[in-house]
Amino acid sequence: MSEVLERVRGVCGELVLRRVDADFEVIANGVFLMDTRNGESERLLVSVAADSVPGRARVLIGGLGVGFSLRAALDHDGIGEIFVIEREPAVVEWNRTGPLRDVHGDALSDERVTVVEADLVSWLDSTDERFDALCLDIDNGPQWTVTDGNAALYSAAGLDMLSARLRPGGVLAVWSAEASAAFTRRLRGRFSEVQVLEIPVPRGEPDVVWLARR
Repeated sequence: MSEVLERVRGVCGELVLRRVDADFEVIANGVFLMDTRNGESERLLVSVAADSVPGRARVLIGGLGVGFSLRAALDHDGIGEIFVIEREPAVVEWNRTGPLRDVHGDALSDERVTVVEADLVSWLDSTDERFDALCLDIDNGPQWTVTDGNAALYSAAGLDMLSARLRPGGVLAVWSAEASAAFTRRLRGRFSEVQVLEIPVPRGEPDVVWLARR
């Protein structure tokens, strides 16, 4: 049984938060975006990146979602500072004071976390900040973007921009709901080491996490 908890006009259009039995879903313009049912691959996105960089790492998480990646970052001993870039104010509030808060144990209140409400592409293009790890969970991956502007992240120019925001030895981790041979080729053309991890899900094709090192 589903129940719409809130319907708002967001940056990308209509956003809906709904409860389905014991879980929550976020729908953007009628397209399923995320839910709280599993989250294994979203946690892995951060944990494999954090395992690959020195202790007390400075990490950027692109896309707050339902907080799975942020919770994994806070639970990892090697992470010292976390920037979360999320363009949708409603998603931030659902996680900060709304029903998603209990999903991750009020992770946004941790003093190591800085939340920036901004479009990730624009923010990365204008900042001088650099990170040990960039962990991106934007839309549903390079082949399935809910917002056209996010496709720039996965382009050749976008990967050059992301590489410039990494510290020496830094890693880029990218989540996707499906594989993309073209994106793998683009990564391998710009990074010295690229791993492609497939994470089985209860239904459909495996989720994918790419891990790329400068």
